[in-house]
Amino acid sequence: MQEIFSHEWFMREALKEAKKAYDLGEVPVGAVVVCNNTIIGKGHNLTEQLHDVTAHAEMQAITAAANYLGAKYLTDCTLYVTLEPCLMCAGAIHWAKPGALVFGSADDKRGFMRHGSGILHPKTEIVGGVLKQEAEQLLKDFFKKLR
Repeated sequence: MQEIFSHEWFMREALKEAKKAYDLGEVPVGAVVVCNNTIIGKGHNLTEQLHDVTAHAEMQAITAAANYLGAKYLTDCTLYVTLEPCLMCAGAIHWAKPGALVFGSADDKRGFMRHGSGILHPKTEIVGGVLKQEAEQLLKDFFKKLR
């Protein structure tokens, strides 16, 4: 019998990725891609480590999942990310076509929702606010440490 996990369970896994970024001095954002209740891709921000502005958590997780599947589309997958994706990542998510995007904290400054949900593929379900407080606290702690 296959065990069914909740959005919260997988978001906790994304938060573990965000903590890895935090420990590296990166903005603490983490992501996981799930297919059939199995994590097939993980990622966390690596922009400082790789000197690459595109090395966001979502991009890392999407690439890992596509490599795992041997396919570019993630139609039967759900992407969990601790922070609402930026416009760049939303474009990548559009092209990857996941069945769902689940995010923790909203990003009122740089999040894609400022431009409308139509940026994502029309078949991608959007769920926001999952473990929002935990995701926000990690970001607040990080930026407080910088100041």
